[in-house]
Amino acid sequence: MLNVTQLRKSFGRTEVLRGIDLRVAKGETTIVIGPSGSGKSTLLNCLNLLEIPDSGELELDGQRMKFGDGGKKRTRELIGYRQKTGMVFQSHQLFPHRTALENVIEGLIVVKRWNRSDARRRGEELLAKVGLREFADRYPAQLSGGQQQRVGIARALAMDPAVLLFDEPTSALDPELVGEVLRVMKELAREGMTLIVATHEMNFAREVADRVIFMEKGLIADEGTAAHIFGASRNERVRQFLSRFDAAAELPSVPVRVQVQATL
Repeated sequence: MLNVTQLRKSFGRTEVLRGIDLRVAKGETTIVIGPSGSGKSTLLNCLNLLEIPDSGELELDGQRMKFGDGGKKRTRELIGYRQKTGMVFQSHQLFPHRTALENVIEGLIVVKRWNRSDARRRGEELLAKVGLREFADRYPAQLSGGQQQRVGIARALAMDPAVLLFDEPTSALDPELVGEVLRVMKELAREGMTLIVATHEMNFAREVADRVIFMEKGLIADEGTAAHIFGASRNERVRQFLSRFDAAAELPSVPVRVQVQATL
């Protein structure tokens, strides 16, 4: 459903994506891992054209976009492609002056030209899907970080995208809030939604990934099933990267000794 061919992107003299080839099947969950600065976020931003690639080709759900050929892309062409993608960001990106429901239905009304009653009905369905129906009239400041992120997921789903992109969706959350967001993402994966997720949540990747991609210095250094990447990869850099997470998980808890001095 998604074909990426020799995708390249530079910022100034720094080449961030150095020729990405990627194939994602419909209904597949693809997890993108790798160290900070490896190009994960830039890849997602290029996949939904928040950043315009310098060269290469994207084909999503039958629409093909070629870059670097000297041709100027028409605004209608870019918008048509973007509407096939949904994006969930690290930091929620909700409108602070709009309620949860208004955030979800904004795109339906402004972009898809739905009437407000139909949009509201759909928005309520999606908030219920992410467990937030009773919070429809609350503003972002009245929601926890995890709740805000779930509103962001509902907003992305509202556009009925062919693929849903997550850019480290739990990295800005307190640890106790991470689980509520991952639960929604697992349910989407079980329902057969096509997902591409950049994340450092390795247990989540092991559990839901149909394919795992390891990025290093703007390239895909290794890819395969979760079993391959986490248990059988021969790439030394992959094993080194994952060993840091394994070591952190095995750290023993250190008891805290409290000394009480009696007052005589």
